[in-house]
Amino acid sequence: MKHIRNFCIIAHIDHGKSTLADRLLEYTQTISKRDMQDQALDNMDLERERGITIKSHAIQMRYTHPADGQEYIFNLIDTPGHVDFSYEVSRAIAACEGALLLVDATQGIQAQTISNLYLAIEHDLEIIPIVNKVDMESADIEGTQDQIMDLIGCKREDIISASGRTGQGVEDIMSAVVHRIPPPKGDPEAPLQAMIFDSMFNSYRGVITYVRIVNGSLRKGDKIRFMATGREVVAEEVGILRMGLQETDELAAGNVGYIITGIKVSREIKVGDTVTHVARPCDAPVKGFEEVKPMVFAGVFPLENDDFEDLRDSLEKLQLNDASLVFEPVTSAALGFGFRCGFLGMLHMEIVQERLQREFNQDIITTVPNVPYFATDVKGRRFEVRQPSELPDPNHLKSVEEPYIYAQIITKPEYIGNIMSLCMDKRGILQRQNYLTPTRVEIIFHMPLAEIVFDFYDKLKSMTRGYASFDYHLLDYRETDVVKLEIRLNGEVVDAFTSLVHRSKAEYIGRRMCEKLKELIPRQQFQIPIQACVGTKPIARETISALRKDVTAKCYGGDITRKRKLLEKQKEGKKRMRQFGTVEVPQEAFLKVLQINNS
Repeated sequence: MKHIRNFCIIAHIDHGKSTLADRLLEYTQTISKRDMQDQALDNMDLERERGITIKSHAIQMRYTHPADGQEYIFNLIDTPGHVDFSYEVSRAIAACEGALLLVDATQGIQAQTISNLYLAIEHDLEIIPIVNKVDMESADIEGTQDQIMDLIGCKREDIISASGRTGQGVEDIMSAVVHRIPPPKGDPEAPLQAMIFDSMFNSYRGVITYVRIVNGSLRKGDKIRFMATGREVVAEEVGILRMGLQETDELAAGNVGYIITGIKVSREIKVGDTVTHVARPCDAPVKGFEEVKPMVFAGVFPLENDDFEDLRDSLEKLQLNDASLVFEPVTSAALGFGFRCGFLGMLHMEIVQERLQREFNQDIITTVPNVPYFATDVKGRRFEVRQPSELPDPNHLKSVEEPYIYAQIITKPEYIGNIMSLCMDKRGILQRQNYLTPTRVEIIFHMPLAEIVFDFYDKLKSMTRGYASFDYHLLDYRETDVVKLEIRLNGEVVDAFTSLVHRSKAEYIGRRMCEKLKELIPRQQFQIPIQACVGTKPIARETISALRKDVTAKCYGGDITRKRKLLEKQKEGKKRMRQFGTVEVPQEAFLKVLQINNS
């Protein structure tokens, strides 16, 4: 055990984590030059296309220390950097004793760096600070080192200068991992106690569970129990995580590896659960990681109602690989049976949609996303509102509270004015601003979560040319003036378009939705009114005019009363059609209504 080191890499998005991980894999010859490719640990097409890490990836490396010739086992977990995937980072941190804190020398410390660092400090991890991209012309190495020293109170000589692109500093990083990160603590002779930190579904082998052995050891053929679900199975295969899965006879205390049990039902295994032996169980489960708190809720519906069960299976399999996804069944008058899904943010929602389509061939429709509110009715009963239909009528409603976040923005001083106006427009309340250095300023706002879930991050990046970084966490719930905005087509409410919005924004959003739907819904044989309503009061309206057949074409000459008679007959028919006709809403209308809030 004293020769094992478990560590993760934490950083802000785009600071070079995956590139540095590539160099570590090359240096330890874990991956051959022939098989090497950029972002070797990012095995999803989506990750390569977007240039971001979405999943935490664990891999074992073997390193021989040049000073004494001793071989060490390194278990590395590469983590995502985007604020929407902070739950992945918290799970990786729970399985480690140390962390490489990576800071880009050209950008300095950014918001997510600080957020991830605090997560690591809470878990008492040993921090190794690294300044990356030192080979770049625009690198400010000394300035970045000063920022790190102010942040974690280390000495300048403790900070390693490295370049993920050229491989500079990799030997120093390896040596620091050996000398500065403590070996795992644990008793190999104690009853088995293993923590599940991730899992994935394989259509041939079933659920593959990734574990960190805290105490005891696990052998192939052992009978094990999952403590949360109580399921007892035989460990058909155990092994370590190399570039693929490598089978071994035993996983000892302190190590990271995988278990295959042949379980095919994904809901029987939970991330954060503890695995123990049936014959000699441990006293208590491992203290797991925090419960996931979804920030954004949206309905996900199959295009065809017959695909409902397939969608359920796909979501369960995806949840194995992405523990921050939560869902429950719902029904919609317009869209039929589907699921109410909870996401950590808009990027997370986008990624889940993409993965359902690519990995599981699911054609889905997503409703307008909204955040959870708390409502209090006139009887004094307080309850959570996750979807617009759960909000009572104004007559029965006493008050509504919406979630507020603590938003931290780090940027260059020249963009302060732009950021201030953006945040004020989003109902933000300025708390303070601090100059971290003469060229970097930190601005703290308290903001409603509902205002940032759509387009805030994109607008912030575009107005600061990518120089602003953003991080947030939930603060509290505050009373607000929220209304239910309904869209009516031909007098019928379409629940898929219903959303909860602040009263001050209702008219603007309602008008935009009516205009967009007028463009997207094809003309029918009868006139279709599109109305945006708050309660019974319409606040915006557009009308799709009727397709008109020329019924007088066969009349040539003759008395005008003949033509008038035909036109009157057509008018009566259209009135009857409008009474009984249903409006078909095309699928792209559901998808494009989402984009209204982005502009």
